[in-house]
Amino acid sequence: MIIVRTPFRISFFGGGTDYPVWFREHGGAVLSTTINKYCYISARFLPPFFDYRNRIVWSRIETVPSIYDIEHPSVRATLCHLGIVEGVEIHHFADLPARAGLGSSSSFTVGLLNALNGILSRVSSKSRLAEDAIYIERDMLEEKVGVQDQIAVAHGGLNHIVLRADDTWSVHPQILPRDLRTDFENHLMLFYSGLSRHASVIADEKIKAIPNKQGVLTEMAAMVDPAIQMLHKGAFEDFGKLLHENWLLKRSITPSITTETVDDIYAKARQEGALGGKVLGAGGGGFVLIFAKPEKQDHIRKALNGFLEVPFQMESSGTQIVFCAEDIDKPALRT
Repeated sequence: MIIVRTPFRISFFGGGTDYPVWFREHGGAVLSTTINKYCYISARFLPPFFDYRNRIVWSRIETVPSIYDIEHPSVRATLCHLGIVEGVEIHHFADLPARAGLGSSSSFTVGLLNALNGILSRVSSKSRLAEDAIYIERDMLEEKVGVQDQIAVAHGGLNHIVLRADDTWSVHPQILPRDLRTDFENHLMLFYSGLSRHASVIADEKIKAIPNKQGVLTEMAAMVDPAIQMLHKGAFEDFGKLLHENWLLKRSITPSITTETVDDIYAKARQEGALGGKVLGAGGGGFVLIFAKPEKQDHIRKALNGFLEVPFQMESSGTQIVFCAEDIDKPALRT
């Protein structure tokens, strides 16, 4: 058996520039970090003693004879992509809910690829895991997704991700001294709006809006480099104010990005001294990031006492195998 742990991510700047319709013409750039909240995937070849060949456990339990009968789209597509025809058992569990703006679907796909490659005794680089996840989500499943999530959760860490028009990309880790990193983390708050949404639906609206919002996307892309400079200088007040400007631009792309609940969370946080923030991911609900000086945060918590706060820290490991049984040989194929 293999158990893989894959982090969720928070994107600060550059979201929207990671859609192919944009970066294939203009290039793209993202500043994001992975956090110490994870998606876990366990995988093993299923022993040949059951009246089903595959058992998939997620929000439901599937016991099916063929991989083509699996209802979970990512599981079915990933098994097909890797050419696995033997019976498998796959379990999924996570620290935070899905469809909440933290890149959970890509964490699942990257983690699943890592786990299945593990039981096949294949070594796959983090870049290859990201590439395969992008292919599965974008080409096989035809989902309206960008590429930043797969790259971020595969590699892990606080990164400047550069996307090029020829579909190549590079990851530039942003290494901060320990005290500066701690100070930055102490400015970050994460609140759950209680609303879940299908990111691909909102992403589709964003993609359709891009031709008419080129000025907005250009402004958002131009914020990445200054944000990185502020980060390394410890200019966190300026970073927070820039994050606020970024949020105002993001919410102008399409009305579905925000909701009354999200606007209420953000407005109350700003009234209590928050410097900036944003709804994470495609928008429409999920988690809201608040950026505030530590001395303002108790006031913000009181103002938002009806919403769940999730403490977190940044992490730098990316997807990784955390358990590997000594014997993962394939079982004999059934007839």
